[in-house]
Amino acid sequence: MGWLQKLIETYDVCAGADQFAANSLPPISHTPQQAHIEIVIDEHGNFRRARILQKEEALIPATEESAGRVGTKPPPHPFCDKIQYVAADYPTHGGAKPSFHTEYLEQLTAWCVSPFAHPKAQAVLDYVRRGRVVSDLVREQLLYLDSDGTLLTQWPAGAPKPDIFRFLPAGNTDQGNAFIRWQVEILHDPASTIAYRHVVDGGSQMVAGDPDLQSAWVRFNASQMQQEGLCMASGEAGVALAGSHPKRLRHPGDGAKLISSNDKSGFTFRGRFTDDSGDQACTIGYGASQKAHLALRWLIGRQAHRNGDQVVVSWSVGGQEIPDPLADPFTLFGIREAPAETAYEGDAGQAYALALKLKIAGYLSHLPPSASIIVMALDSATPGRLSIVFYREFGGAEFLNRIEAWHEWFAWHQKFGKDRKFIGAPTPRDIAEAAYGPGVDDRLRKACVERLLPCLVDGQPIPRDLVEATFRRASRRIGLEVWDWERTLGVACALFRGYHHQLKQGNFAMALEPDRNSRDYLFGRLLSYADHIEQRALRLAGEQRDTNAAKLMQRFADHPSSTWRQINSQLGPSRSRLRSRSPGYLHLLEQQIDQIFGQFQGDDFTNDRKLTAEFLLGYHCQRANLSAPKPSANSPEYLALSDSEETS
Repeated sequence: MGWLQKLIETYDVCAGADQFAANSLPPISHTPQQAHIEIVIDEHGNFRRARILQKEEALIPATEESAGRVGTKPPPHPFCDKIQYVAADYPTHGGAKPSFHTEYLEQLTAWCVSPFAHPKAQAVLDYVRRGRVVSDLVREQLLYLDSDGTLLTQWPAGAPKPDIFRFLPAGNTDQGNAFIRWQVEILHDPASTIAYRHVVDGGSQMVAGDPDLQSAWVRFNASQMQQEGLCMASGEAGVALAGSHPKRLRHPGDGAKLISSNDKSGFTFRGRFTDDSGDQACTIGYGASQKAHLALRWLIGRQAHRNGDQVVVSWSVGGQEIPDPLADPFTLFGIREAPAETAYEGDAGQAYALALKLKIAGYLSHLPPSASIIVMALDSATPGRLSIVFYREFGGAEFLNRIEAWHEWFAWHQKFGKDRKFIGAPTPRDIAEAAYGPGVDDRLRKACVERLLPCLVDGQPIPRDLVEATFRRASRRIGLEVWDWERTLGVACALFRGYHHQLKQGNFAMALEPDRNSRDYLFGRLLSYADHIEQRALRLAGEQRDTNAAKLMQRFADHPSSTWRQINSQLGPSRSRLRSRSPGYLHLLEQQIDQIFGQFQGDDFTNDRKLTAEFLLGYHCQRANLSAPKPSANSPEYLALSDSEETS
């Protein structure tokens, strides 16, 4: 029950807090619902106007049963609902769906005759009793009839669709499904409206409503609760118990529930309990269930990381801002790639680590010592059941230290596009696509994210198969698009660097290490030189094609010594072209290649065994070093270039 208790505590702390005024937590006994039509009436229940809504959600009053309604006779919402519920004249206009207007009217009437009645609810009751909802909407040209006066269930093919058929769910365009949202205008106070809405516009969110009306419904709904007992989430006795728990946690159309006790068929628990109510297994208070689910729904909508139906949400129970563990540094910390003239001076990781520490310190300064951080991942195997696939609780400093460790250990130069270059750790989603390709199956991607979450927030070693998969894919350069290979190369280097650090086998700098004499690193540097020489020669000739080093990269990873002899022999024409145009530059490159040869130890160069992902680090760092800006005018390198076309 730890997750329930933390969500309840989050609701109690964050509900009504000024910092969340623009996107506040909704009151209990309410549920989100996408609305299609808004009907405006006055305080006496007279129709004034109506309009079609686009991509707007209504935060509506709901009973325990209606919030999770399913089946052939779904119970009505008490206030806003579909045409088949609110319109008494729906059957008279040939509605194809069953009418539940009688049940809707009974429930709204019971509210309006109770001590918790509200004048705006009474105005809606007065209007729907007149039985003209469909007629008024047809007159306003928001609903459409066929030639015999029957409501259309689909629009004729080929004709331009009116708004109502464009905004209803695809494949279910029966106009009886149109959801109605009410707005009551008080004549002596035109600004006073019901306007239960949750509008999403360009990424910004706004919640508005009448607090008096919301409070009236909450009090009336509480008065209707019958069953009382012990709430195992809060520990309170004698509270109203929840018989059904909310759905629509990840999005308005989400039918999966976290808590369900439906065992009336199949009898999974027969023999363990004497009835199928679920009360003998666990009892949760209605208020506790509402608070926990509303808080979780609010957190998911506000800050969750989504991967299809899988969502990962992290939050501080006290409402303080924390970093998203699944975000990359480009988004999370604002850490970009260093300028070209300084990117590879010394170890770029030092500047990155300093920037990272400053960002983490900023988060830490806003977290009290007793701060509680939660990381929770949710996914559903079936449409009706939702599972918690990952759950952790941390102290504030512990959480931030682990986030810092991940982003420091697995940092590397990343290139995810022309305008998206940064230094930092790849996200689990990036790792999945680097290992299995951008078209990876959704189930495999979600499984990969689940496997990486403990590595990210618990500090567990990263799975070796993911390190190997990204390495093998990065080695197949010729089979990938340029952008895909560049991204995969950066991710592969990051994973090997972090994996090497986790095994306590040392650390790799994010810049060229000329004194590193390991066999794989040196072979990577040699391949980069071969690639660079041929690219320069092709550029001088105005040709555009893959180099031999690129074509043979995968074979080079499997048989480096023999493949190098083949690549080196194919460099003859490129060397000749550079010798005629840039002899000084070619001489400098050949001197540096000879220096690398001199660093091989024993039979390292002649040994043809496979390379590890370390060769990608040597390749990547040497390539970046060769592509760096030209040296200053008083350096030996500049003098070597002075007789070449490179400086003209």
